[in-house]
Amino acid sequence: MKKQEFKSGFVTLIGRPNVGKSTLMNHLIGQKIAITSDKPQTTRNRIQTVYTEENGQIIFLDTPGIHKAKNKLGEYMVTVAERTVNEVDVVLWLVEPSTFIGAGDQYIAEQLLKVKTPVILVINKVDTVKKEEILKFIAAYKDIHSFADIVPVSALKGENTKALVDTIFKYLPQGPKYFDEDTITDQPERQIVAELIREKALRLLSDEIPHGIAVAIERMKERPGSDLIDIEATIVCERDSHKGIIIGKKGDKLKRIGMMARQEMENLLDTRVNLQIWVKVKKDWRDSDFLLKNYGYNKNNL
Repeated sequence: MKKQEFKSGFVTLIGRPNVGKSTLMNHLIGQKIAITSDKPQTTRNRIQTVYTEENGQIIFLDTPGIHKAKNKLGEYMVTVAERTVNEVDVVLWLVEPSTFIGAGDQYIAEQLLKVKTPVILVINKVDTVKKEEILKFIAAYKDIHSFADIVPVSALKGENTKALVDTIFKYLPQGPKYFDEDTITDQPERQIVAELIREKALRLLSDEIPHGIAVAIERMKERPGSDLIDIEATIVCERDSHKGIIIGKKGDKLKRIGMMARQEMENLLDTRVNLQIWVKVKKDWRDSDFLLKNYGYNKNNL
């Protein structure tokens, strides 16, 4: 029997904020790399993860949601998402199960008309609707773009995700194994750790604050002769009033953010973690090129 050819390539996930791109990617690779929350603009950078099986390898690029930018951070995020579409072998466009196609999805459809890359429409969150309704959603979307394929899934429940992987491989070229099979991401540990702190802050803080925070890891070092890593981090916010909210009454909010982040860091790093977090105010950092670069949002790296 002839050995199956090895296929490999790059696949980007795009879609409006909060459609489940990071949840899907985490599920497909079997480990949490991208942070998730129910707040828009959770993913800010392009995160690369790797799925490897016997006959192929998929390098996923999870991008920030495409949206109308309101500041330099927003412009950076949209640039990351839109540029990625032209650099990959397959585009996965994630949408929610609905027959109503809003302005955000219309805008993405217009951007996709400019690219020659095969586009697979992924209708996510199908666990929230009746099975017989899914055909209606497929019919609503199929008129706005000539999709290579349409695959309904539930990223949260893992429904139909194997079929999605098989569909992706259909459109990938024969190619090399870009990464060892035990590689799951190109993200430095410091960046993943910073993002875990930001995720907990996103989950615990009120709506208007999370957009205005960044997390910087000041120090991350193994303690000699022990299974302990010391991590020092700073949460940067835009206003003094936000600093008070992040710290909370008697420091309780910051303690909870730290405790939840530390538990996930220990799982990720497979060691004990001593985590210390400070909060600093840097007014309007989202509109400062220097500070954006300082906190890891560097246009020159795109």
